[in-house]
Parts: sequence; structure tokens; C-alpha cells
Amino acid sequence: MPNQLQGKAEQTRRTFIATAAIAATLVIGLAQSSASARPEGTKLPPDLAQAWKDYNQATMRKDVAKLSSLVTDDYMLVNSDSSVQDKTSYLADFRVPGFTLDPYEIEQPLQKMWGNTALTGGLFNLGWTQDGRHQSRRLRIAHVWSKKDGRWRIAYTQLTRVPE
Repeated sequence: MPNQLQGKAEQTRRTFIATAAIAATLVIGLAQSSASARPEGTKLPPDLAQAWKDYNQATMRKDVAKLSSLVTDDYMLVNSDSSVQDKTSYLADFRVPGFTLDPYEIEQPLQKMWGNTALTGGLFNLGWTQDGRHQSRRLRIAHVWSKKDGRWRIAYTQLTRVPE
């Protein structure tokens, strides 16, 4: 019983940290450049649009080197089962033998800008094969991007399962 309680406490702590990280990133981005915020409905700047495209392609190709360059060192992923992964753990998943991802397309794209901070995401069908077993689920995804030293990188990703 103590191990189960400790596990839940650790999961709650990680979720809290993830929430704090996304809030801090958004607040910093808003504070840095509210004057340069893009009106709702405008397109992403070309360098961010390309980075988002590169990220999606690298994900489907399991290009760990490219993915590593597109996420920050303190990257955090909150999975649809509420588990939390850091950059090392996230990238390790792509190296698992026999793991493949199906191609996907982002529906209902979400694009928001606040200076050097952006939010991208949407709805998609994630399909994958692992240990010879194919699985799939419909998810909403949200990425928090940060531009530093002239490069856009993902600092945080949240996946939410869409009920069937």
C-alpha cells in the first residue's frame, strides 16, 4: 500500500510540475512581447511552421537525432494516461525494437503566438505497432514552443485521449 500511495504522490507531483512549467513558459512569453503578439487566426511564422512540420515528420520516421534537436533539454511530455516523461525517456521510446508509428495528420490545427512562445496542436489518430500488436487512439495534442537563440523548440507536450 505505501508503494501505491508513493506512486500516486509522485504522479501528482510530476503533473503539478508540468502544469507549472507550461504556465511559466506562457507567462514569460507574454511578458517578453505582448506588442508583437499575432492576432488570432494568423499563420505561424515560416520558421515555426517548418519546425512543426519537421517535428511531425521526424516523429513518424522515428528520427531520434532530429527530435532531440527539436525539443528542449528540459522537455516534458504528459501522456494521455497522465504519465510524465522527460526528454531522455521520450526519445528512448523511439529506439524500442519493433516499435513503429503509423503516418498521421493533424486535424483542427491550433496555432497561437505570444512573441517567442507559441502553442501548436490539434486532433489526430495515433496508431502504432509494438511487440507485434497494433494499437490506436484518437488524441488531442498541444505543444508549447519557445524560441531561443533563433530556434524554435518544444518545451512541453500534452496528450489528451478523446473518448470513443
